[in-house]
Amino acid sequence: MSPFNITFVVTIFLSLFFSTLAKVDPTLTRPKSQTLSYIESSCNGTLYRELCIRSLSKFANTNDIDGPQHLAHVALSISLTRAIQTKNYMVGVSKELNAMNNINNDNINNNKIDKKKRREYQTIQDCVNQLGDSVDQLSQSIKELRRMNKKSNMSGSSSSSSRINDDFLFHFNNVETWVSTALTDASSCVYAFPGHRMSKRTASIRGKAMNVAQVTSNALAFIHKYMEAASTNNKP
Repeated sequence: MSPFNITFVVTIFLSLFFSTLAKVDPTLTRPKSQTLSYIESSCNGTLYRELCIRSLSKFANTNDIDGPQHLAHVALSISLTRAIQTKNYMVGVSKELNAMNNINNDNINNNKIDKKKRREYQTIQDCVNQLGDSVDQLSQSIKELRRMNKKSNMSGSSSSSSRINDDFLFHFNNVETWVSTALTDASSCVYAFPGHRMSKRTASIRGKAMNVAQVTSNALAFIHKYMEAASTNNKP
């Protein structure tokens, strides 16, 4: 093949390659939004940075995050959604195990059920309860965060700075306590499963619970960032 033909073929190949790549990743063809840049810089202070960016990046194109308070609220909402989805998944698995093995029925066949399946069933039941608690705690945290923001907006200049800060700290402590407890519950579910010789189903459950724990950890980091920003400005 002549040098001219080789150059022509390479040029066509590269054109097709970058054209396809741009379709797969549209961000290659447009500048990074300010919101995405803000998300990435904020995620630097979290334990699970890549997960943080992935979970929040869907809000980047809408410019839907405009500060530490809003970022904390979005992160908590993501954590709550994951907790609800994982709890519902575990409820389904628990029902499936019960139907397959007749675990809850007190009859003679109960003695023939594999002890490993009994333990797995009980562990899943415990996780359902723990994630149910996480759902309640995260729901309360979101409501408290809204109350905190609403009260600070209503206070305006009619209240003293110290009064606003007292109210803010009260609500913040509630949010921090509930999110921390939700994280502990989700982590307890993760640790309840063995780290080796797991079935595909058990590994899937553990992975989903771990995801809840990780996004909740990131949300807690954003709660602290919000507190730092409020303290710096001397107002929420």
